Amino acid sequence: MKTLLSVLMALFLISCSSVRVTHDYDREVNFNQYKTYNYYADMNTGLSELDTKRFLDALDAQLSQQGYTLSKEPDFFIDVSSKEYEAPSRSSFGIGMGGTGRNVGGGISIGVPVGQSNINRQITVEFVDENKKQLFWQAVSETTFKANETPESRETLLKAMAIKILSEFPPKP
Repeated sequence: MKTLLSVLMALFLISCSSVRVTHDYDREVNFNQYKTYNYYADMNTGLSELDTKRFLDALDAQLSQQGYTLSKEPDFFIDVSSKEYEAPSRSSFGIGMGGTGRNVGGGISIGVPVGQSNINRQITVEFVDENKKQLFWQAVSETTFKANETPESRETLLKAMAIKILSEFPPKP
């Protein structure tokens, strides 16, 4: 029951959160050849240690549901990286002044930002065929990040991101 509630909560967050994901892949690759995976040992995710564990656990759960197995001798490796950046505030108001006279016009306008700028987090997930030394699938997700969120809401958001990221893996022919 708790698992079902977690999945429903993650789906709810996906539907109403602003998680944006773009996917890209090599069209020449036969995705049926991949059944096992692992993570790069020297991976630097850019996330905190706790968020890294939460996100990798969410990826593992989603990949397991899709029939993939974590292995010491995998068919492909996963690399996760992230970065945070400040997005300018989208809210502003304008102050303008103008004048006209005898076929001459002019004006000055100033836009003043309102509110704080948003901190966004971009997480990139790459699947690499180490035998061929080739990247074959990639997803880039972006969402608003709040540093003061509770551990539970962080976990729920990271689960929702993992679900949305892997929603297009493997690509449909």
